[in-house]
Amino acid sequence: MSVDVIRKAYQATEEGFLSLVTKQWPVKPQIAAVGSCCLVGVICGGTLYVANLGDSRAVLGRAVKATGEVLAIQLSAEHNVCIESVRQELQSLHPDDSQIVVLKHNVWRVKGLIQVSRSIGDVYLKKAEFNREPLYSKFRLREPLKRPILSADPSISVHQLQPHDQFVILASDGLWEHLSNQEAVDIVQNHPRSGSARRLVKTALKEAANKREMRYSDLKKIDRGVRRHFHDDITVIVVFLDSNLVSRASSVKGPNLSVKGGGVNLRPNILAPCATPTEAGST
Repeated sequence: MSVDVIRKAYQATEEGFLSLVTKQWPVKPQIAAVGSCCLVGVICGGTLYVANLGDSRAVLGRAVKATGEVLAIQLSAEHNVCIESVRQELQSLHPDDSQIVVLKHNVWRVKGLIQVSRSIGDVYLKKAEFNREPLYSKFRLREPLKRPILSADPSISVHQLQPHDQFVILASDGLWEHLSNQEAVDIVQNHPRSGSARRLVKTALKEAANKREMRYSDLKKIDRGVRRHFHDDITVIVVFLDSNLVSRASSVKGPNLSVKGGGVNLRPNILAPCATPTEAGST
């Protein structure tokens, strides 16, 4: 396990999806506008690797011995153009394009189309041969695509796990629109482990309902397709860490990995935990 191995896995996933788009383009051209964020966590030998494309997020809950509180530590970097540094990165990569990032309806978007600057898929913004008819006109650029606009190169960070690291929350941006890192960590820490992922989703949905001045029960009755107007998709996995297993794994050579996880997925976000630790939130 290494940063290079993870990067190659992302590259293979991207190439696999590109192959699928190429095959289906003649009969299903709109697949060129399909894409996904991708967040991966791997624990190997007491080391936690976190890789990310898009705006999903990984947050660690770390206990503070002196106070007993559990602090939230963000582990992943996000690629959403609402973040100024991400806009600057795109502008530096495309200095000849003044419209590379556009403020549309009060939301920053790449070419006025998409909020993330990195993803799996979305090949209509990566390869010129897929940015043409019969792709829907709303996805086609006015000018020829000279070079890829979006990237599938993940941001990868490496963390040595500590005995006081309690759990990792991996979730799509739909959760973080309604809960701060610390709020999510507090919810997991202050309730039974069983049902942790579902509890986070429910809390975020209640917050979404409150913002629309409606009851949670009424929000739940709205058809999923229509509900996208009320809240973004929400995918959550919680992985609890066992310090004894992490410690043992760090002293054993070779892969000795297991995972128990759970989540709720309303859209093709990819959240992939792979870990030595024991149990995780509910499905």
